[in-house]
Amino acid sequence: MKILIVEDQRRLGQFLKKSLAERAYTVTWVQTCKEARDALCETSYDVIVLDLSLPDGDGLDLLKEWRKGGFNEPVLILSARDAVQDRIKGLDFGADDYLSKPFSLEELLARVRSLLRRQTAVKETVLEHNGIRMDLLGRTVTHHGQPIELTSREFALLEIFLQNPGRILTRTLISEKIWESHYDVDTNLLDVYMSKLRAKLEPAPDKSIFKTVRGVGYQLS
Repeated sequence: MKILIVEDQRRLGQFLKKSLAERAYTVTWVQTCKEARDALCETSYDVIVLDLSLPDGDGLDLLKEWRKGGFNEPVLILSARDAVQDRIKGLDFGADDYLSKPFSLEELLARVRSLLRRQTAVKETVLEHNGIRMDLLGRTVTHHGQPIELTSREFALLEIFLQNPGRILTRTLISEKIWESHYDVDTNLLDVYMSKLRAKLEPAPDKSIFKTVRGVGYQLS
């Protein structure tokens, strides 16, 4: 399980990273809004622990930006702002949980486990977007009611897009999901699979479903 910690206090950030790593989580720790944006664009996370008072911006604005951009990772706000209105604002902006500082490490760990369980429990078995319907259990895909035959690799590729509609997915993120490793994204293998997927789902060049974001990756529109 991968966890992103966004915390500018060095001592606390190091403590959280060490504590979570000792419990077999894969942890990335960043200290600014910019670093957090870059980290989330590079790969996906199972949980994000987010401080609000960051040196280059407000964590609430960052959270609002993420939700508007289609980032659906569970977010646990960890902040010294402990007023009821702060908690309400954080949850209204898209946070999944809110924990005030100072805090108990055991409580934080319990809340992280709760978010992970909740994420697993609500995982959808049918994904739909703009006429595309994917049945994850039946391993079938239809486009406007017409069955589409996909290879296992094409199916996995389409699943990533349907789980993140409207979100720009980097080549690195896609490749890590498809090949389950940090694949050499300089090769054209991903482009080959995207071409095959487009041929099966895009009826005409002027009716594009997948947008190429030059130098970054792809987006399901």
